[in-house]
Amino acid sequence: MFTPVETSVGSLLLHQATSVLLFQNGCVLGASGFLRRLFSAPTKGTLSFFAGMAMSFAPLKLFLPELLTSYPPVPSTLQTAVATVGIGALVGLGTKLSNGCTSGHMLCGLSRLSGRSFLAVATFFPMAMITHHLVHFSLLTEACRPGVPCYAPVYPSRSTTTTLLLLTAVTMFAAQALPRLIARATATEGKTDNDSPARQATQFLSGLEFGLGLQITQMSSPSKVLSFLSFPNLETWDPSMGLVILFGILPNLIEIQARGFRKPPTFNDKFELPTKTIKDTDWKFVLGAAMFGIGWGFTGTCPGPAVLRAVAQPTWGLLWMGGFWMGGKLVAG
Repeated sequence: MFTPVETSVGSLLLHQATSVLLFQNGCVLGASGFLRRLFSAPTKGTLSFFAGMAMSFAPLKLFLPELLTSYPPVPSTLQTAVATVGIGALVGLGTKLSNGCTSGHMLCGLSRLSGRSFLAVATFFPMAMITHHLVHFSLLTEACRPGVPCYAPVYPSRSTTTTLLLLTAVTMFAAQALPRLIARATATEGKTDNDSPARQATQFLSGLEFGLGLQITQMSSPSKVLSFLSFPNLETWDPSMGLVILFGILPNLIEIQARGFRKPPTFNDKFELPTKTIKDTDWKFVLGAAMFGIGWGFTGTCPGPAVLRAVAQPTWGLLWMGGFWMGGKLVAG
């Protein structure tokens, strides 16, 4: 069902997660790239980011358990286990070829007006929709109520809304303020050491915001994502994810255009931005984006949400992440 309040608030957290990482550490939040780095050459920053994502379950469980993501059952047969590994491999190979997924290309790339990201999104999004329509014939998911149009809005209670707004405000303030306080306390203010406590704090808090944003928007819910991919069948279409564009991508775009990249980030000498342009794309890039779209359309799970599901369902995580790692290994570089 359409959840305008939760999705709008969660999208602001997604915006903030990418913003603090970019303007404090100079890094682009790319979940698939971070995952590959975790498997191949983990750094303190990568570990801090994923620790923050895992920690996002704690405040929700304590204060907003109704917003915790509900996942499908863990694969219990050889066939479903093999399918999980295969889809993970498809996403791993696709995101390696196309250099990103929904976080790096859609959430961060579009807001930087990256031509490569526009091409990637224009490829994987339609492919995900086509795959969902071909694979899930009824298009009806658990995110929709039987007999009620899935676009019908539902609203949280007043107490849930109040708690949600407070949690969001505290988290956003902490992500902005705590790394600066840590830099002053450790006498590293103005320094750009990659292992500085302020940089690690930024990575952790960005991961925390990212994890919270994914769960509160329910982008972490496979059925919720698949319901958005059900368009143009309005009876089974949940428009919630469209609010991520309005409250996640658009604020990123406005902030980047307003601040620019002339001044170095707070805890880095320079911005570590992708250097390739639309001129550097080839058929492999487009093929990779299409493969990622197919994998995403099969299950409604992309790399960022997959991390959260792996925390909640380690058995599923072992299968999907194993496939993701193997898929990425099929491409050199």
